[in-house]
Amino acid sequence: MKVLKFGGTSVGTAESLAHVKEIVEALTEPAVVVVSALGGLTDKLISTAKLAAGGDASFRDEMERISERHHKIISDTVAPAKHKEVLAIVEPLLAELANLYKGVALIGTLPEQTLDQIVSYGERISSVIVSRIVEGAVHYDSLKIVKTEKWFNRNIADSALTERLIRETIKPDAGRVAICGGFIATDRDTGEITNLGRGGSDYTAALIAAALNADILEIWTDVDGFMTADPRIIPGARVIDTLSFVESMELCSFGAKVVYPPTIYPVFHKNIPIRILNTFRPERPGTLIADPSKKKAEEISARGVSVLRGVSLIELYGPGIENVPEINSRSFNALAKNGVSVLLVSQPTPAKPFSFAIASADSENALKALYDEFAPDMENGSVSEIRTLPEKAILAVVGESIGSVRGIGARISNTLQRAGIRVGASTHGASSANHSCVVAETDANEALRLVHEMFFE
Repeated sequence: MKVLKFGGTSVGTAESLAHVKEIVEALTEPAVVVVSALGGLTDKLISTAKLAAGGDASFRDEMERISERHHKIISDTVAPAKHKEVLAIVEPLLAELANLYKGVALIGTLPEQTLDQIVSYGERISSVIVSRIVEGAVHYDSLKIVKTEKWFNRNIADSALTERLIRETIKPDAGRVAICGGFIATDRDTGEITNLGRGGSDYTAALIAAALNADILEIWTDVDGFMTADPRIIPGARVIDTLSFVESMELCSFGAKVVYPPTIYPVFHKNIPIRILNTFRPERPGTLIADPSKKKAEEISARGVSVLRGVSLIELYGPGIENVPEINSRSFNALAKNGVSVLLVSQPTPAKPFSFAIASADSENALKALYDEFAPDMENGSVSEIRTLPEKAILAVVGESIGSVRGIGARISNTLQRAGIRVGASTHGASSANHSCVVAETDANEALRLVHEMFFE
């Protein structure tokens, strides 16, 4: 039994849906198919909601385009004999969506609960359409089986309840493919519509695969798999045939947008492999993500190089930073309380300050949190300065146990510095599966080229 997830680019056009139909109807084993909203539709739903909330009457035209797009997809892909059946489900949903936009326009605000309801229509409609395109498919409503709970004002999956509902509800068998929407959910206590957030469709598929003990989770997208680097920057980049779970999470965490890292956890804990495949080139083998076989020290190597942009480096100076455990604890606690995630941390040395990288969008919150935390220390001089260095990028070299390779950091730094690229901070990742360094964002592409050449060419 397998679970297949098709993203927005795979269900965005009549042509792409024809590929989905062919792939799914060729299956000879029980399967569950999870689909995203039509490509680009979630962003359109959000932007239209903002127009309505802002009093811009053009939201009505945008709603009309959303409706027209779905009607055209139905006309182009669903067998004529099923048009009436599909429209009987889809048109009331589109009418509900239009009424929500009108309500937002009337009150002039966009509550989070209302936005969650608005964006849910993408997957609610696409899953109905795909279930009528694929011969013999059965549609399941994800709102009834994927449940969330409130945790620090965020919606997170109630894994135990969701697992039970999936097992009780979805009964896949050969020839009767189960199809449902990804991303969408309902609150376990209130029944209100929620969602699983960024990467939510991947997460839905992983929850289903884990609950049903699938043999494999297939993520169908518009790329051939994970690449050794971004092929738009490195034309010589090649597909990586196999990755460990940790390697794939590290590559995604540092810029390789193939899957969203948290979506891997449900299947990782059950050791269910993932294969990344291209909907438009299904004959390609893709990338298999599974537990690694043990490697000897001489076999440890880089598997890929990625870049995370939009980063700022924060540096703390003063004699107090020599107390590394305390400075670490206080900094991270202060940032965590203010919703700021640390992407990379570099411990102080005689030549370098204590520094860490964060998303640039979090800089203002991070500085305020740190100034509040270290106000007494700045007054007594143990912390003399907190400095922000914007417009940075993190370059990550990923490979299982690569952090244990002696001299890896020095080799990377020397390669970059010989080319005139300054390395602002350098560290092994927490998992030991990456070595990361901070460079100027303007140097990121050249740094990527040099390090990729170093390991792969």
